[in-house]
Amino acid sequence: MGEEETYNLPLIQRRRTGNVWSAVAHIITGVIGAGVLSLAWSVAQLGWIAGPLAILLFAGTTLASTNLLCDCYRFPDPEYGTITSSSYMGAVKLYLGDIREKVCGVLVHASLFGTTTAYVITSATSIRAILKSNCYHKEGHHAPCQYGDSMYMVLFGVVQVIMSFIPDLHNMAWVSVVAAIMSLTYSTVGLGLGIKTVIENGRMMGSVTGVPTSNIADKLWLVFQALGDIAFAYPYTVILLEIEDTLESPPPENKTMKKASMIAILTTTSFYLCCACFGFAAFGNQTPGNLLTGFGFYEPYWLIDFANACIVLHLVGGYQIYCQPIYSAVDRWCSRNYPNSGFVNNFYRLKLPLLPAFQLNMLRICFRTAYVISTTGLAILFPYFNQVLGVLGALGFWPLGIYFPVEMYFVQNKVEAWSRKWLVLRSFSFVCFLVTVLGLIGSLEGIVSEKLS
Repeated sequence: MGEEETYNLPLIQRRRTGNVWSAVAHIITGVIGAGVLSLAWSVAQLGWIAGPLAILLFAGTTLASTNLLCDCYRFPDPEYGTITSSSYMGAVKLYLGDIREKVCGVLVHASLFGTTTAYVITSATSIRAILKSNCYHKEGHHAPCQYGDSMYMVLFGVVQVIMSFIPDLHNMAWVSVVAAIMSLTYSTVGLGLGIKTVIENGRMMGSVTGVPTSNIADKLWLVFQALGDIAFAYPYTVILLEIEDTLESPPPENKTMKKASMIAILTTTSFYLCCACFGFAAFGNQTPGNLLTGFGFYEPYWLIDFANACIVLHLVGGYQIYCQPIYSAVDRWCSRNYPNSGFVNNFYRLKLPLLPAFQLNMLRICFRTAYVISTTGLAILFPYFNQVLGVLGALGFWPLGIYFPVEMYFVQNKVEAWSRKWLVLRSFSFVCFLVTVLGLIGSLEGIVSEKLS
């Protein structure tokens, strides 16, 4: 029988033990995910010149904005001294005030919620791809191998309910390491299969202008959606300060985080370019929306199965990376507003035979289970991979990835209005805003078209 005891656990200051490599693992787990699989399709819409250039521009933009945000971790307060910001919303409140913090909070939580929903969709797509791969191998490539998504989304949700018992990011370094290895593995498989197909074809497919369409309007919708998909593949600003809060100091957290961001973005961009370009070179105008589940590749079927299994394992960890900030925010808010509630503050230590002891809390069990159920339900209602990624990328790219980091940088460094630096960063922010609007329009049009078809 398990033994159980209850006690009140206040919020305590944890010893931070993270380093540059644990930060790199967290970033890669958060960044290389559902997005990498849609990049070949995105390049196919944009063509050989604009496609790779767009990936490089988004990489540079992400690196610039994250460098601005890394410096916002420590806030010099004249009354209390240096205050650290363990969350994105906390930093916005310190630098920009309560009103913009509330706006930021809505956007942050919508972005995190949307990303975890996209991960549910992608996991089910990958599980279904494994079944279809085996079916095609046995029955032939033209066999009617049809499988639904809903059951696999529910199974993924059950796993996430269990994984949600992990207290917070401080306890997740091992999850991120495993997930990062999985993400690099399936990206490498996709790259290898793309190279193999190009060699078998004897030439590179695709054109400078990308996939042709019947009219200009359709082409513009697809280009806008492709930009939204690329935007989704990069920014991780909503989890950056949470990751930075896990780092030990000295050295200064911002220096470690900038180094980790540089390593992670260079790594991800290299994989993105290789997977996207070789995927487009392999299939040209027929490039599938999801490189490993769209069945441009059929053989070797066991390798397709392995790659999709790696995707699912990665998404198990990636889901937790993006939902933990929401869990932590709810824990902090409830503890602050209901300090005497046993439901909120009592923890139960449970020891089962052959397993290490772990802690249970009724608030966490109820809220985290409800959260997973809500993302799973929404994924079942809107299982549109590329379009959902495009909407999420567009919604989060400018406000969270560009606007707030730039505004906080202005406050921190006391940048004067209309100075050269002010004009450069304002122009940079405005261009990114236009990209966000275009990506959002294209992706919403794609969802409407899918619903009506």
